Amino acid sequence: MSDEQTRPHDHATVQKLRHFSREQGPERVVHAKGSAAHGFLEVTEDLSQLTTAGLFQPGARTPLLLRFSTSAGELGAPDTAREPRGFAIKLYTEEGDYDLVGNNMPVFFIRDPAKFADLVHSQNRQPDTGLRSNDLQWDFWTLSPESAHQVTMLMSDRGIPRTLRHMNGYSSHTFAWINAGGEKFWVKYHFKTLQGIENLTEAEALRAAAADPDAHRRDLRRAIADGDAPEWRLEVQVMPAEEAAGYRFNPFDVTKVWPHGDYPPIPVGRLVLDRNPEDFREVEQSSFSPANLVPGIGLSPDQMLIDRIFSYRQTGVEAAEAIWAVEPEEIGRYANARHAADDDFGQAGTLYREVMDDAQRDQLVENVVGHAGAEVSDEVQERVVEYWMQVDSVLGARVEAGLRRTP
Repeated sequence: MSDEQTRPHDHATVQKLRHFSREQGPERVVHAKGSAAHGFLEVTEDLSQLTTAGLFQPGARTPLLLRFSTSAGELGAPDTAREPRGFAIKLYTEEGDYDLVGNNMPVFFIRDPAKFADLVHSQNRQPDTGLRSNDLQWDFWTLSPESAHQVTMLMSDRGIPRTLRHMNGYSSHTFAWINAGGEKFWVKYHFKTLQGIENLTEAEALRAAAADPDAHRRDLRRAIADGDAPEWRLEVQVMPAEEAAGYRFNPFDVTKVWPHGDYPPIPVGRLVLDRNPEDFREVEQSSFSPANLVPGIGLSPDQMLIDRIFSYRQTGVEAAEAIWAVEPEEIGRYANARHAADDDFGQAGTLYREVMDDAQRDQLVENVVGHAGAEVSDEVQERVVEYWMQVDSVLGARVEAGLRRTP
């Protein structure tokens, strides 16, 4: 017999190869690339008249994991792509896990969950080319006028944060708070960065992506390791439940914000990130579900929120479980009652005219023209112009002029 025939079976190598072939799980469909840190939420104000939830009682300090993420990019995609950022928080309360699944923008592209898969497909690589398609993105957006508010934010300076520490976080969805007397309040969460808002231009983002595709992940880890713990101020907008039916627009429409003049933000406390994960599997294996609630907090009629509790896994770091999770029996598609000021373009127009300054308006036009002028069909470009005309006629005219100059 040859040496090869008499050599004993190498169990160690076989097991090592088996482990290697199975060591990576499937990539998330959205929010695949994430960065995270541990920290705490400390309540500094007395909100006991609004909710019985223990984590929002005066002086409560709750440990948490916060996962930031890009939305459409794969695991190896650059951190500085123009995309909404996930801002997902798992709070380890004494009453169970409470998951808040938010973004760095206060609104979302759609309010009808039936459109969600189409939205994601319009952002993903296409099966025929393996490339992303600006044409498909604008095709979806212009056929979904309710997207205008978030697209305006996305194409503005806000579309590319300088770092994860220099952006806000929002629940976007509306939630219910219930107090000891059984009174219900509708609430929206706002996490305001104390580092200040800082963004990148398109050119700066491209240079950053070339220099370090993991720039945001590296910055967060370094800041925490150096003792420069990032911090956010938590505020909530609160609407008494009985005011929702008569409010001027549907308050559960996730494509809209509640104007601060109607419902001023109320301070709650501070969120601090002060510890890096010891093992990155804590980040990759973390998952979040809006169904993970605690007593004193409930859901709202926001259809996108209701849909999310069906589609999110209910697991997390250390396999912790919620003790008061919502399990709805069904989901339906139905029209909410029409409110007097329901429309798709009004808040986007207000953002352009009244919130942005001249430099930001110029940057918005430049970004829209650059994106919609890159391999976008003439038919879709015509819809792009009409879309922005409905946001603001001057803005639409500027976009039209810019696209005409695009070779």
